Amino acid sequence: MNPALVCIPTYNERENIEAIVQAVLKADPRVDILVVDDNSPDGTGQLADGLAAKEPRVRVLHREKKEGLGRAYLAAFRWALAEGYTYILEMDADFSHDPRYLPGMLDAAQAGADLVLGSRYVTGGGTVNWGVGRQVISRGGSLYARTILGVGIRDLTGGFKCFHRRVLESIDLDSVKSTGYAFQIELTYRTLKKGFTVREVPIVFEDRRVGHSKMSKKIFAEALTMVWKLRLTV
Repeated sequence: MNPALVCIPTYNERENIEAIVQAVLKADPRVDILVVDDNSPDGTGQLADGLAAKEPRVRVLHREKKEGLGRAYLAAFRWALAEGYTYILEMDADFSHDPRYLPGMLDAAQAGADLVLGSRYVTGGGTVNWGVGRQVISRGGSLYARTILGVGIRDLTGGFKCFHRRVLESIDLDSVKSTGYAFQIELTYRTLKKGFTVREVPIVFEDRRVGHSKMSKKIFAEALTMVWKLRLTV
C-alpha cells in the first residue's frame, strides 16, 4: 500500500474515468486511487471496476445514489482512514485538476503541512477557459467566504486538496453538513479552527474537457448561507 490515496468522486464520468485514472497513476508512484461512484447511470462505476481488476493501485467504492460531492468525499475519507492511509487527497475526475500537480502537493504535505490546497489565487495560479462571469463568481465567492470567516486563505472554494490523516481524525466528520460547493469551504475552515497548518500551492485550473459541470444555483446558494452558519457555530 502506498502512503497516499487520491479520492475521485464520479457521477456520469464515463468519458473521463479511464484517462484520469491512468494520468494519476503515471503522475506519482506514491499514490493509490479510490474512485467513489454514486451509481452513475452511464456505467462509470462498472468501467472503474474494470480498471481496478487490472490495477492493484485502484479501488472502487460504490454508493447507492447521488447525494452530493460532500457526502461522497466523507465516505471516501472514512474508507481511507480505516485502510490506514497517511495522506488523503481530493481531486475532480474531469481534468480540471491536473494530475501533474500531485507530486508537489504530496511533497508539501510530507514536508509538514497538515493541509495542502491547490490554489488558483496565489502567485503562479490561475484559470483557463473561464468566462468573465465565472471568474467573478469564483473570486467573489472566495472573497466573500474569506471575509465572513476571517481567514487569510486565498482559495477557500477550491477542491484540489491533500489532508494529513490527523486532520480528518480530529474533525467530527459526522458534523459536516455541506454537500456541494460549501463543502470545500467548511473542511478548510474546520482545519484552520483546529489549529492545523494550511499551505496553498499554485495550480492552473482548466475547465472540464468533456461532460457537463455539476455546479448549480442551489449549490451556490448553499455556500452563501453555510458561510454564516460556520462563522456562528464552528
